[in-house]
Amino acid sequence: MTHEQTNRRAWDDLATGKSQFARAATDRECENPLLTLDTRGWLPGSVEGLDVLCLASGGGWQAILYACAGARVTVVDISPEMLQLDRREAERRNLALRVVEASMSDLSMLDSDSFDIVHQPVSTCYIPKLAPVFAEVARVLRTDGLYISQHKQPTSLQIVERDGRDRYVIGVPYYHADPLPPVTDRSYREPGATEYLHRWEDIVGGLCRSGFVIEDLVEPRRGVPTAKPGDYRHRGMYVAPYLRLKARRIAEQPTLDDRSPIWTPPST
Repeated sequence: MTHEQTNRRAWDDLATGKSQFARAATDRECENPLLTLDTRGWLPGSVEGLDVLCLASGGGWQAILYACAGARVTVVDISPEMLQLDRREAERRNLALRVVEASMSDLSMLDSDSFDIVHQPVSTCYIPKLAPVFAEVARVLRTDGLYISQHKQPTSLQIVERDGRDRYVIGVPYYHADPLPPVTDRSYREPGATEYLHRWEDIVGGLCRSGFVIEDLVEPRRGVPTAKPGDYRHRGMYVAPYLRLKARRIAEQPTLDDRSPIWTPPST
């Protein structure tokens, strides 16, 4: 079974099992959708009439909120059950929504330069290579388009267990390239899913090499000082589980052969 098939089944199970990751937007959240989506002010003041791609984002939350805010929304996800939640919520709220079942690394069904915003929650950990995803996002975004994405921190994915003194043990090498092995501590791992570790150079460097300028980077806090050992919020006090990035699609850069040298040594 391929990693895509495994992860499709895992997320179908999460959707039908009413996981916290398959929670639809509430009426209260839909009253002020942009504030719900964006507590840091990364989004423009209005998305009315903008084209938004919610990437690997099925589940009835992000796409519904953007649609409530007046955007023209396309949601892409590999899980048909997660997308069914978007269809259900869109019908219930009388919202227009384009729903596409596809992998995040192949958006060939979408036109180039067709979106103003791409918003992607934690999902890149489910694919072995980031470069195809970033290349596709760069292709479908218009120049100056906004790419908001969240990823699992590499160190968090290296943790394998909590020892007898409640310390978190790193047991996966930083340069591990294969699917992550089963671990005892699964605080930030989804059941049944195949996951991959992506290093900082893959995430941050990969975005820059794909034609993006990073405008902000934050580490959403999931730790709670009073949480007991064994709780995911306890682990979150020691290792930040996520990073969130705001990136901007810049104009296509010239190839190396097209660039003039910055400095030419004097002839002797």
